[in-house]
Amino acid sequence: MPPRKFFCTFPQQLISEPIISHTLGEKFGVVPNIRAASITDTLAMVAVEIEGGEEAIAKAVEYLKERGVKVEEISEGESAPRP
Repeated sequence: MPPRKFFCTFPQQLISEPIISHTLGEKFGVVPNIRAASITDTLAMVAVEIEGGEEAIAKAVEYLKERGVKVEEISEGESAPRP
């Protein structure tokens, strides 16, 4: 199954946490691949591909949302939303 693509907007209090690079893989067994990012002191916007089983990806996305991350799925042929 091909990876699913998401655009994530992180609030300031989560910017320094390795949520995508570490937590998603450790906690949910998915493989995240950061494709693009724009990070400032107050906001982080990240385009990420997540590879894994459908249930694991769904749980990982739900976890991000519960933590306060705005998550939007990017469909094929669609580019990441612009700020």
